[in-house]
Amino acid sequence: MDDPQVEDVMTTSVATVSGDETLSGAAATMHDRGIGSLVVPGAEAGILTSTDVLGAVAEGLDPERTTVADLMTSPVESIHVGLRLEEAAAMMTTYDIDHLPVRDTDGDYVGIVSATDLRETMVEAE
Repeated sequence: MDDPQVEDVMTTSVATVSGDETLSGAAATMHDRGIGSLVVPGAEAGILTSTDVLGAVAEGLDPERTTVADLMTSPVESIHVGLRLEEAAAMMTTYDIDHLPVRDTDGDYVGIVSATDLRETMVEAE
């Protein structure tokens, strides 16, 4: 890829979760789907990552009583589908994040790009 775009490497199925879901339920979804984040759509959009889940467990929070809304990062940083990978990597570095939801021109979530996606693309390019 000469000038790879986000759409070239993003995962196109965006896993979502309700803010009302328990931490336990969200963790089970991430585990079952083999993913590291869930997007929380809506007016107060957010993202819950495996790092958030680990942090909550380490703090001793009850996974059956703690909700996604209690832990999610909101507002969520997102990127446009046509953004260059180099720019996505710069955002991840700037904001110290590993997952960026991808939106189309209508503002709908159409994918997600992770630090793993970026690393794998860089390794393939070598």
